[in-house]
Amino acid sequence: MKNKRSTSFYTGIFIIFLLALSSCVAETDIVDPPEPAVSTEPTQVPALRSTSEPGEATEMPEEVEEESAAQLVGEKRVLILYTNDEHGWMAGVDDNLGAANLVGTWEENHDLSSYDGIIKLSGGDMWTGPAISTWFNGESMVEVLNALDYTAAAIGNHEFDFGLDQLTKNGENSTFPFVSANIRWKETGATPTELNILPYVIEEIGGMRVGITGLTTTSTPRTTNPANVRELDFLNYDDALSEIVPQMTAEGVDLILVPGHVCLDELRILAAQIKELPIALLGGGHCNELFADSFSDTTVLVGGSHLAAYAWADMTVSAAGAELNDAGYEWTDSNAMADATLAKLVGQWQEKTDSALNIKIGELSDPLPRRGIEQQALITESWLYWFPTADVALSNLGGFRADLAAGDVTQGTIINVFPFNNVVVEVDLTGKQLLRILGRRSNDLAIGGVEISGGQWRFKSSGDEIDENETYTVLVNDFMFAGGDGYEMLAEHDPAGYNTAVDWRQPVIDWIGDSDGSVSLEERIADLIENGG
Repeated sequence: MKNKRSTSFYTGIFIIFLLALSSCVAETDIVDPPEPAVSTEPTQVPALRSTSEPGEATEMPEEVEEESAAQLVGEKRVLILYTNDEHGWMAGVDDNLGAANLVGTWEENHDLSSYDGIIKLSGGDMWTGPAISTWFNGESMVEVLNALDYTAAAIGNHEFDFGLDQLTKNGENSTFPFVSANIRWKETGATPTELNILPYVIEEIGGMRVGITGLTTTSTPRTTNPANVRELDFLNYDDALSEIVPQMTAEGVDLILVPGHVCLDELRILAAQIKELPIALLGGGHCNELFADSFSDTTVLVGGSHLAAYAWADMTVSAAGAELNDAGYEWTDSNAMADATLAKLVGQWQEKTDSALNIKIGELSDPLPRRGIEQQALITESWLYWFPTADVALSNLGGFRADLAAGDVTQGTIINVFPFNNVVVEVDLTGKQLLRILGRRSNDLAIGGVEISGGQWRFKSSGDEIDENETYTVLVNDFMFAGGDGYEMLAEHDPAGYNTAVDWRQPVIDWIGDSDGSVSLEERIADLIENGG
């Protein structure tokens, strides 16, 4: 494999590969980041500034500067391997493209024994995804990332998906730290270390003291269930780093790295804002981009998504600072020798998943495209099938994460496509309130029970128009009811909305399974689209 500077051919293949997979993104739901993208920026990365250059280092006592500079003897060479948005895809988005192949690709592409230290960083969103991870609340993916020997991980918005207790548990079970400079308790302003989130760590790696902090997207309150993060603040990135980085330098560090769950557009601005801080590397995530270059003389890496790709940087660190030798990005090579230990571990979790969820409920001749009209009907119209007294069903499209593959449809494949652990909530809305939501947000919603006909929103069952003065029962998911994706108006209109405690996927499973087999699933879905649930 070659790095970006010599891979126009492979880049084309990679783009086609990703498009074919209809990749997933953060449940940024309305603010859904783009599909994994290869940057067209040039890849010539200038040398990193020295941490000892005048004007670059944050102010600290002279004696501390001398102690920090004196601790490293000679030069050390370090390799940084960077992934992000892994989303539980330990088994890979396709055969032979999972965690075991990633290890094989690293070994094939890099002379790992030539480095004084190997640093593996994640930009966050590690767990929520296919059933092999989601069904176990991310605990399976924690074990895989431990086996991959990560050094540290930034906290992504989806680390909060399973609630704070599960985040804490996953942190306890991880052999590497979770870091974020900009997450604070609202009440105290302190970093929530009780959740196993640290403001920074200093690791002894290959004779170096490496300071690592992280960044978490400020969109988190909109892109995970807001109820899970109501007690937390997400500070501006530059303010947080301006506070945390001097704390690390005061303890004496040779290298400062910042993995982050932050998109490239924001990193470009941030790099200019913090150029006076001695940060050697910024990492990105959240938008699933693939990038290795620099902004404002700071090296920036973003590693794609789903363990299908990674970015890397080769640095030489001395008492004078850090110098970048080379950087690039590459993708998992299915032909690389898979790591046997990782392959065995993933296989064990796949067996557990299949045992629990490999229950056939239907069969498809052709795949159902991600977020296509068929998938939308499966969710919303099956809700109305389950709750026959409800009038309308609405679900944000960000929760639709993959194609539903042709072949056997199982409980596990349904979870793969709709991985978030949401439940259905009933809210009462006036026709006027409902029409306002439909008028402003219909492009971002799967909608059941009503359709546009003759320029008006009408009920499928009767053909009647929505009456502004009537009150209707509307089904939504609890992510939306909590204000996710900017749907605060739902709880404002009906603060007493009823949490049914019904998993949003269960009506889909029941509807598919409620068949005598005389009509194909494709025909039933077509009828569902036309006539509703």
